[in-house]
Amino acid sequence: MKTSADPVRDYLSAVEREGSALPADRRQELLADLAEHIEVTRAERPGAAIGEILAELGDPRTIVATALAEAGNTAAGAAGDGAAGAPPRRRGKVHPLAPLLMLTLSLPFMMVFPDLPGPLFGVLFRITGAVLLCTSVHWTTVQKTTGVLLTAVLPTAVITTWNLAGGPAGTPSLVANLITLALLAGTAVWLWRARRV
Repeated sequence: MKTSADPVRDYLSAVEREGSALPADRRQELLADLAEHIEVTRAERPGAAIGEILAELGDPRTIVATALAEAGNTAAGAAGDGAAGAPPRRRGKVHPLAPLLMLTLSLPFMMVFPDLPGPLFGVLFRITGAVLLCTSVHWTTVQKTTGVLLTAVLPTAVITTWNLAGGPAGTPSLVANLITLALLAGTAVWLWRARRV
């Protein structure tokens, strides 16, 4: 890559040149994501050299190859663990642990504080965690869907059915809650290990 007065422009031009095989809308989205990432990183780390930030993003050819693979074979992208050198698409500054904790802690809030505001906070945690999980760039669509089904939809359906059916309190209720908590924690661990870094 040539050195010039504007290394960011040169970098983005190289990505655009390499990405000529991408559909125009995907190429523009990729360029916008990279420009946004560079801008956010510069704001977060004002002392960092622009060359260091661009080096962290990776080689333009690698980025475009990853984008082409994702565009051409989304099933392979969903099954993979994320390609090295792929640009982190940062739409927000939410750490991947945030949705996992919110989804996992939703049930303990309901168990520890059975009267209001416990259930209200539990539901709010569950909804917010599901939204953050769905909008995160750290997981594939299949992983997000599985995560939402196992941590938000299934526990909500089980708890609602249990309450509407007038399930017995005491030991059976505690066992059901512990099984649900184990499901939430297990899914959160799986999502944490499967995330893209």
